[in-house]
Amino acid sequence: MTVQLEQQVREELTKYARKTVAKGLVVGPGGNISAKAGNIMLLSPSGFALEDIEPEQWIRVEIDSGNVLDQEVRPSSEVLMHLFAYRVNPDIQAIVHTHPAHCIALTLVSKELPMLFPDQAALVGDIAFVPYVLPTTDLLANAVAEKVGDNNSILLENHGLVTTGKNLREAYYRTEVVEESAKVYLAAKAVGEPKVLTDAEYKEIQSLESEAYRVQLLQKMK
Repeated sequence: MTVQLEQQVREELTKYARKTVAKGLVVGPGGNISAKAGNIMLLSPSGFALEDIEPEQWIRVEIDSGNVLDQEVRPSSEVLMHLFAYRVNPDIQAIVHTHPAHCIALTLVSKELPMLFPDQAALVGDIAFVPYVLPTTDLLANAVAEKVGDNNSILLENHGLVTTGKNLREAYYRTEVVEESAKVYLAAKAVGEPKVLTDAEYKEIQSLESEAYRVQLLQKMK
């Protein structure tokens, strides 16, 4: 790992941490995000509001050993959730854990978030649900780790949302899309039975040049 790569990751984390707050996806010191830089992850420190973290304050943790390389400040209390996810699925390069209001509200009344519109289908796909588990525990870390091999977006009942990506931008924008999906679904459900995409319609979107479509979406979201 080069110093230049680590600095780039630190700056990206700072950028998207502030975006999560600006978009109302977390409040106060809630939420935590991380990204890989070689064989370590850089994780938000404990007790910090995300918008207050400066590039040099992200905590380095070795993924294989779990050793914390910075001792001045403790890593986020959800450090195990991030570590276990990276270990289970090496393709994951970034993780965003937030507490979006509509996502949490949805988990209080439903155990599914249907496929509603093309961007959701292309960028997110099937969304996993995890029943309520005490936060910050290895129980939650294991529950999330069981899902990250098949799902890039995981709703945590009475808690929030976890999204992953091959880079931080992808993980972050999945958070935005899932929150928008939850918002649309709850609004539609309040006045009637929502018309969702059928399996055939969903597969049709997936059968498009989905990678090109996904990249195009991400470009628009810069």
